[in-house]
Amino acid sequence: MEVFGERFDAIASNVETVIQGKRSVIELVVLALVSEGHVLIEDVPGVGKTQLAKSLARSIEGRFNRIQFTPDLLPSDVTGVSIWDRTEGEFEFQPGPIFANIIVGDEINRASPKTQSALLEAMEERQVTSDGTTRALEPPFMVIATQNPLEHEGTYPLPEAQLDRFMMRVVIGYPSREKELEILNTHGVRSTFLDLEPVVSLEQVIEMVLTAREVAVASSVKDYIVDLMEATRHHPDVQLGASPRSSLFLQRIARARAASLRRDFVMPDDIKELAAPVLGHRLALRPEAHMRGESVASVIDDVLDRTRVPGATSRIAT
Repeated sequence: MEVFGERFDAIASNVETVIQGKRSVIELVVLALVSEGHVLIEDVPGVGKTQLAKSLARSIEGRFNRIQFTPDLLPSDVTGVSIWDRTEGEFEFQPGPIFANIIVGDEINRASPKTQSALLEAMEERQVTSDGTTRALEPPFMVIATQNPLEHEGTYPLPEAQLDRFMMRVVIGYPSREKELEILNTHGVRSTFLDLEPVVSLEQVIEMVLTAREVAVASSVKDYIVDLMEATRHHPDVQLGASPRSSLFLQRIARARAASLRRDFVMPDDIKELAAPVLGHRLALRPEAHMRGESVASVIDDVLDRTRVPGATSRIAT
């Protein structure tokens, strides 16, 4: 676990030289990467959403592609298209931008539902099917989608099926006054992104993924995860609770967090720390709860307060 922790810290620190003052957000995104998840970033323009993804890709020596989602974008613009080769007398597949390690789907809610669905198979099964042929996406593979919460005209809200495929939703937020002054000093003339060098290889990232899978989760911690999920489904203010996929995602990213802290077992604290980003975009509140001013965040806090935490955690997984 020591090697995992060293590599994790190296990636996060490298990205932090570009995205200053947002260490916790960076760590969440890196955790999603090594737990084979995808991230939805919902924030205002200009806070570094795309730069975060580009910095992560450069830090792991990975290939980065950006897809600008617009109303006229077609599914083939994402996955690729077959073109007739007159010389060979056959169709040749031209891969789309989805064939990379880190994908940024910029303003994903501006594309039509048909185009949004082009990401579904890639995100869930890590493969693309075109003209009857299935092509695997090389690991590591991660989609970081962004959307602007302020603009609603000309947008297509992501359906629950699409939202549920994102491991977590994060908000970068504005930097503090001190950090914004640092940004002016360090990025005012030349972006530090241009000096960014890889700190780990793709093969080392894959090794981190395999290491995270081996982190032990005791039966009591698994019970705690399921208790939390059931609590969201029966909460009086919740119309749509967390899905079973939420349980899987929460367990996977908790394993990665434990490994990043040099532990080979998951603790309840890992679950509590990650519950909000993993569950926040999956819960739908009842209209009357909205009218009372309740929020998803307050419901998650209430669920965490009401759910019994295991007293002791065994290091032996079941």
